[in-house]
Amino acid sequence: MKDRCDIAIVGGGVIGLSIAYNLAVRGVRDVVVVEGGYLAGGASGRNGGGIRQQWSTRRNIQLMQESLAICKRFAKELGVNIWLRQGGYLFLSKNEAETARLEKNIKLQNDYGVPTRMLSPREALEVVPELDTSRFVAASYNPTDGILFPWPFLWGYADGARKRGVEIHTHTRVTAIERGDGFLVRTTRGDVQAKRVVNAAGAWSPEVARLLGIELPNWPVRHEILSSEPLKPFLRPMVSVLGNGLYFSQSMRGEVVGGITVHEERTNEIKMGSTLRFTQTIARAMIEVIPRFGELKIVRQWAGPYDMTEDGNPIIGEAVPGFYLCCGFMGHGFMMAPVMGKLYADWLSGGPKHEIFDRWRLARFTEGNLEKEDFIIG
Repeated sequence: MKDRCDIAIVGGGVIGLSIAYNLAVRGVRDVVVVEGGYLAGGASGRNGGGIRQQWSTRRNIQLMQESLAICKRFAKELGVNIWLRQGGYLFLSKNEAETARLEKNIKLQNDYGVPTRMLSPREALEVVPELDTSRFVAASYNPTDGILFPWPFLWGYADGARKRGVEIHTHTRVTAIERGDGFLVRTTRGDVQAKRVVNAAGAWSPEVARLLGIELPNWPVRHEILSSEPLKPFLRPMVSVLGNGLYFSQSMRGEVVGGITVHEERTNEIKMGSTLRFTQTIARAMIEVIPRFGELKIVRQWAGPYDMTEDGNPIIGEAVPGFYLCCGFMGHGFMMAPVMGKLYADWLSGGPKHEIFDRWRLARFTEGNLEKEDFIIG
C-alpha cells in the first residue's frame, strides 16, 4: 500500500468502488480503497440484483432514473456484461390501504416520467400468468424496472478503477483513524496518510466512524435470501408482496431467487448466518403467490446485512471537514451505487455539490428534519 494518497475509501462494496471508479474517470486517481474482507463479501454480493424506479419520494425516483440510465451504459462503458434485463417490477397489494399507497406512489412516479400503472388481478395475470389472484386485490407494474447480476457489476467497477490507477486492498481492516494533517488511516497491512476519507463501509460504517469519535444512527439487520434449482424461464419481472416484504425473480439461468422480511430483535450485531425460520417463512409466502412453487427445490440460502436508518434514506455528506459518509442505504445501496458514485465524484473532484448531500446529511437526525421513504422491500 502506498503511504500517501488524496482520498482513502473505507469499504470495497459497490458504493465505494463506484465512487473510486468515477473519481478516476474525472482524473482523481490518487485513491486507495481498503476492504476488510473480499470483494462481494458484504451486502453488495448478497442481494437480489433489483434496479427499480418505484419509490415514494421525489428524490429517490429521480436518483434511480439516473442510476438505471448508467446501468444501461455499463457494459459499453466498462466492457463488462452485467446481464441487465428490464422485465419490470410487479408489486402486489392485499388490501385497500396498500392499494391506496400504491396509487399515491404511482401518481408521483408518473409525474416524473416513470411509466408505472395500476393493474387489476386479471391484468396482473397477463404479466405473470402463474399468480394466484385470490391472494391480492391490485398490483402496480413498471415495465422499465429491471434486474442485473451483482457480481460482475461489482467487479466491473473494481477493474475499471484499477485500470485507471486506483489501489484496491482486500482483507485489509482499518484499525484506527487519526486526525492531523488530513487523516492517518491505520490498517492491518500498513498505514496511509490521506487528505480525505470516505466511509462507505455499509453495515460496518458505525464502527469506522467511531474511530473518529463520530456516532452514527444506522444499524444492521440480517436479510436472508435463497436460490432454487433452475426452471424453464417463465418469470420476467421482479415480484414483490407489500406487507410481508416478499420478493422473488428468475435469473437468466432459470433459478428463482427471493427473500422476505423475518423480524428479529434490533441489535448492533452483524449476522450473516442462515436460519430455518427464514426458509419456513418464505416457503409459505411464495406458495401463496404462485402455487407451483410448492414443488420447487431450494439449492442454497445465504444472508447479508441491510444498513438501516430511521427514515429509510442514506447518510451522506461531510461529517467533519474531510471525512465523508456514504452509508445507511437500507436495501437499496446496490441499485443506487451508480448515481451515488457519480455525484460524489463530481463533488470531490471540484465540481458541483448536489442538494442531496445537505438533505441527507447526518445532522438531520438531531434536527428532526426527516423525509421518510417507506417503499423498502424485504
